[in-house]
Amino acid sequence: MQDDGIHKSFEGALLLEMKAGAKNPLAQEESLCLKTLDYYHEVVLFYEQIHGTMTQVFARNNHQITLPPKIAESTNIKPDDMREGGCFIEVNGFNVHYRMAGSGEPLVVLLHGSFLSIRSWRNVFDKLAETTTVLAFDRPAFGLTSRPLPKETGVSYTPEAQSDLVIALIKKLGFRKAVLVGNSTGGTLALLTALRSPQHVEGLVLAGAMIYSGYATSEVPALMKPAMKALTPLFSRLMKFLITKLYDKNIRGFWHNKERLGDDVLAVFRNDLMVGDWSRTFWELFLETHHLRLDKQLKTMSLPSLVITGEYDLTVKTEESFRLARELPNAELVVVPDCGHLPQEEQPEAFIDAVRNFLKRVVE
Repeated sequence: MQDDGIHKSFEGALLLEMKAGAKNPLAQEESLCLKTLDYYHEVVLFYEQIHGTMTQVFARNNHQITLPPKIAESTNIKPDDMREGGCFIEVNGFNVHYRMAGSGEPLVVLLHGSFLSIRSWRNVFDKLAETTTVLAFDRPAFGLTSRPLPKETGVSYTPEAQSDLVIALIKKLGFRKAVLVGNSTGGTLALLTALRSPQHVEGLVLAGAMIYSGYATSEVPALMKPAMKALTPLFSRLMKFLITKLYDKNIRGFWHNKERLGDDVLAVFRNDLMVGDWSRTFWELFLETHHLRLDKQLKTMSLPSLVITGEYDLTVKTEESFRLARELPNAELVVVPDCGHLPQEEQPEAFIDAVRNFLKRVVE
């Protein structure tokens, strides 16, 4: 990774941004802004959860930052769109967008990964709902779920608050327990929820779960957080540029066979993320990132668990999932061939079979 080049590019972007807004109070915070540069390496690590190594952050034209054009609403809504049949419910300060189908128990809750939405479950949702009740929802900062600002509403985007939201949603929909199925950072939240509220979790399915890296281990240093918050308008604007610039390439990196991800699906994934003031709320989510130390806690788990990994997962390497299956008590391991980070996308039939077999074990 060309860390020095990335660091200098980021520094130059910040200085240019401040010079361009010399009349803005932010221009007086140059020293504070420069102190945040040491934190940039954490930003790089966070975005490596998308895929691989970032070799370029900002493209400069005549030494100026060019912000991306506004993303237009997609009008190509397909019959299998997960928004069909979707509902909204107020939970912990968020207007949560969800879809629920099927009947009976156990309730299966699907938790998508970062930068995606409930659309990520479109290939498996209806099939799983043939034999049990299935719930999928857009996590805070993603999809159609509302994106309130903490300062204005008092909501929280911490991992713990997201965990509390999962349990509160389950209860509000009339259930007491659920099997949590999490992919990527959704797997992080699934395990965190099971550790914090084991009485409400019947089992775990962790697919390419980020437990030993990325979202689960990144941290905003406490001393830097006030500075980062003070510069929220600047950093959220830069984050908007960064994510928009790299989104398509890095989302494709979730797939082993890139041809399986159609341009139309990629476009609606992008559209699901880039709703309203999306970069501001994603920045709020980012600011609350901290090391969860799940590796120190998971050995106390007694719930039945299934670890699923794609044979060619480059986002959460297969070795990490193997380690998780070894260290998580009462866990089974399934390796999905010819598959990357999203088995529910690339190999839905194999994913459905693995989950159904696990659910039989849970209900026995």
